Amino acid sequence: MPGLPERVTIYEVGPRDGLQNEPAIVPLDVKVEFIERLVAAGLSIVEATSFVHPRWVPQLADAAEVVARLDLAGSVPLPVLVPNERGLDRALEAGCTHVAIFASATETFAAKNLNSTLEGQFALFEPTVERALAAGLDVRAYVSMCFGDPWEGDVSIDQVVATGSRLLDLGAGQLSLGDTIGVGTPGHVGTLLDAFASADVAVDRLAMHFHDTYGQALANTLASLQHGITTFDASAGGLGGCPYAESATGNLATEDLVWMLDGLGIQHGVDLASLVATSTWMADQLGKEPASAVVRALGVA
Repeated sequence: MPGLPERVTIYEVGPRDGLQNEPAIVPLDVKVEFIERLVAAGLSIVEATSFVHPRWVPQLADAAEVVARLDLAGSVPLPVLVPNERGLDRALEAGCTHVAIFASATETFAAKNLNSTLEGQFALFEPTVERALAAGLDVRAYVSMCFGDPWEGDVSIDQVVATGSRLLDLGAGQLSLGDTIGVGTPGHVGTLLDAFASADVAVDRLAMHFHDTYGQALANTLASLQHGITTFDASAGGLGGCPYAESATGNLATEDLVWMLDGLGIQHGVDLASLVATSTWMADQLGKEPASAVVRALGVA
């Protein structure tokens, strides 16, 4: 297909966004091996964990122990999510070099996820981002509920653009736009990306984070490619969802994304066979079938 990027970056979120939504507590050794296997499969960036308070996400209570076992000085960045300054303190103590913050495009989700307001969240993030940048860290920002909210319904395009732009103005290097409950469609994706372009946000500062609740994740990815997006969040085996949005199903499966990119002739650096083997192994650890259509189709689940 003409007009598509020659290469994309797959931002693997399985170890963080995937495992945080699993009911079982995954052992430390399994988490570390999962991350190491993803790196070995060719993923160029793997989000390792989250320094959120264990009371809110007990599945990631061992974040410091996970990070201590990883090669943070290696060629593959291993970002961690930091919800606030205390989370940043823990990330700095652990020697992390890449962090991410997690914002909301709606009032209700800001209240439920951040115990804040849509406006108040920026005061929460400003010192965190400022300190992270001063320490030489790379900072990414997520915005959730960009395409719809389970409590508020439709979300204003202008509100999403305003929220995302303010996070970039705070100093975030990249902005990941999340379809947290998977209600987006290709036309909606194009309209949102056109709105960011009209707000003078460079397309290379944007990433897309799709969920497959309505089976639209790959179609939305293609629409994003046609608008010049070159970074996509995905989760090995389709792990994950959102603990604060009950209707959300798993993330876009990394294998499904790789299969489509291969068909389009777009480079990504991931070895599909190795990735499928890793997702199958992790599914066995969790006692569940992989959500990835490609893993199921290859008959190795």
